[in-house]
Amino acid sequence: MTEPAPVFASGVDNERMNAQLRFLLEVDKLKRVLRRNLLVDGSRRENSAEHSWHLALFARTFAEYAPPGTDIERVTEMLVLHDIVEIDAGDTFVFDRADAETQAAREREAADRIFPLLPEDQAQRAREVWEEFEARQTSEARFARAIDRLHPMLANWHNEGGTWSRFGVTRAEIMEKVKLIAEGSDALGAYATALIDDADRRGYFAS
Repeated sequence: MTEPAPVFASGVDNERMNAQLRFLLEVDKLKRVLRRNLLVDGSRRENSAEHSWHLALFARTFAEYAPPGTDIERVTEMLVLHDIVEIDAGDTFVFDRADAETQAAREREAADRIFPLLPEDQAQRAREVWEEFEARQTSEARFARAIDRLHPMLANWHNEGGTWSRFGVTRAEIMEKVKLIAEGSDALGAYATALIDDADRRGYFAS
């Protein structure tokens, strides 16, 4: 683990700040976790830090499509935090069934290590937000999950099928993911369905 530069600032809780810095330096590692999908322009694979940033921007831009009363600030917080566990657990490809079987255990173990690097109050908050996203029981979590599922679909469409074509994904398999989008947002669910219909017409799915 990278240690922060020593802090001895006057009027600052140095122990607290050093814990915060230790966490921030640790999560810098998310920048080197590569996902399966390409950037929209197809130039290279996306990393998980880029993914998280883009999802947070999606949430703020698409806020009007969230269910009434949804706390977009909390949605944004979820999307910034939700993939931090991939530092240890790696990115799990959504259509890799074998890897998916161990995903929850791997990610929970990572959460147990990474979030406690923060001061206790911030660690508790981060863990609660992460658990909420995983449980998908609130409108915020469902909307966050909808955005998380829509994002790679857009990249795949712009890359003429992308991982769908490369890994032989069928329309039926991807439509299961569209259900998660519709649970979080009627508007985004309708858009995702139209996107998949168009991708099907273009021959992006395995038969």
